[in-house]
Amino acid sequence: MPQAGSVALVTGASRGIGAAIAQRLAQAGAAVAVNYTAKAEAAEALVARIRAEGGRAIAVQADVADAAAVAAMVARTEAELGPISILVNNAGISGRGLTLDTYDPAVVARLRAVNVDGVIHTVRAVAPGMRARRYGRIINIASIAAIGTAFPGTTFYAASKAEVMILTRRFAMELGPFGITVNAVAPGWIVTDMTRGALSEAEFAERVRQMSERAMLGRPGKPEDIAAAVVFLASEEAGFVTAQVLAVDGGRMDYIGHG
Repeated sequence: MPQAGSVALVTGASRGIGAAIAQRLAQAGAAVAVNYTAKAEAAEALVARIRAEGGRAIAVQADVADAAAVAAMVARTEAELGPISILVNNAGISGRGLTLDTYDPAVVARLRAVNVDGVIHTVRAVAPGMRARRYGRIINIASIAAIGTAFPGTTFYAASKAEVMILTRRFAMELGPFGITVNAVAPGWIVTDMTRGALSEAEFAERVRQMSERAMLGRPGKPEDIAAAVVFLASEEAGFVTAQVLAVDGGRMDYIGHG
């Protein structure tokens, strides 16, 4: 369980994996700031559900690519809920379908600004307080794409998530002496609005079938699968776990590699 009185900031938490993480952390006893960029209604609905279950939560708008907005988000969260002891960097975009032939510098710049710079901005914003209190749990949501899964159209997304993985390890090295752990969860293929995209029901059912065949467990992931891993890494019990990347992918078998 998270430390008593924990306050968690979960970025990109209005839906999908982020929403599942926020709800599970609240159920585990943490007060939760639900960050969103544009989906205010969904974020407020999640906050209402958490409060209805007896939890504490607020919705906070910020684009994590904007360092000033992130600083304001952290300040508001700590003013309304208390010092942040858990940070979950979940906000991300996919850049779906980009290949060498369709490479678009503007799209890739935005991809990196959210997926990579967003992690840097949030960690920089919460780190001073965590250092002062000599305690913190930081969990970054990466992807098994960064490890080398062969799903097409994810090249530049994978590159951004590979950077998240190395930043996780380097931040863990810098922050470890202050009692702060930094880990990453690398989801496999998870059924969310983002993976559904614009697919029809029939197309999505076929995609689910295809992705299920690539996993040893024979099914796609659920947001709750990722949330459970995050809650463990945010817990007191995970206090000696840092600089790790935990793949939560059902045993994916379609890796590019030579080993």
